[in-house]
Amino acid sequence: MGSAPAGLVRRQITLAPGSPLRGLAGPGGELWFVIAGTGRLDVGALRGAAGASTLRDAAVGAGTGCRIPPGAEYRLRAEENILLDAVALPAPPPADATGAGTGGTAGTTTAEEPRLSELAGCEVERTGDRRFRVLLGPGRGCEAATQFVGEIPPGRAPEHSHPYDEVVLVLDGEGVAHAGGSDLALVAGASVHLPRGLPHCLENTGQRTLVVLGVFYPGGSPAAKTAGTAKTVGTLEAAR
Repeated sequence: MGSAPAGLVRRQITLAPGSPLRGLAGPGGELWFVIAGTGRLDVGALRGAAGASTLRDAAVGAGTGCRIPPGAEYRLRAEENILLDAVALPAPPPADATGAGTGGTAGTTTAEEPRLSELAGCEVERTGDRRFRVLLGPGRGCEAATQFVGEIPPGRAPEHSHPYDEVVLVLDGEGVAHAGGSDLALVAGASVHLPRGLPHCLENTGQRTLVVLGVFYPGGSPAAKTAGTAKTVGTLEAAR
């Protein structure tokens, strides 16, 4: 499990067949990605939210992204061995007396629907020679943050920075993360936190595509970046 200063908290969970995972999402909700295995997911009513919907006995498998809304109860039952990546999002800013900041009335939580997204059905987008597919994000079932899978061919991209905080998990391949004068080896299972505004680049040092799972907050496009060496904010961190 790894936590980032911005409040993103990543954990990896393994479930044996027949084993359940039960819990209650925090005030920012969670973004899940099934790395391997199959199971069934229930997401219950949101506490304190009017008009909330639910998921019942929804099938999930490798490549499924899941948005667990703030305050939602969930239960995942493994049918095959499951490896799950789960990132808890920061709590949203407090609402004022009129409910601004939540989109609802004061004292209530705006209902947000649980959402599933299949990687295989997501549109392939490009930035330079790199490809990415957004599973969840603004206008795609999660307004607060973005979840995507990126593909990096062999080679090194120019240094750049992003206007968001990001946690990256390597799904396949090998490489090096370069940032702030530090280098971090990347292999399958490695996780790194990239603070907002930190100049960095991910280099694929192998012969096959480097595949990464990214979650960033606040949500937007993975292609949003600033070229060059802006003022460094924070440092490169492995998230374990």
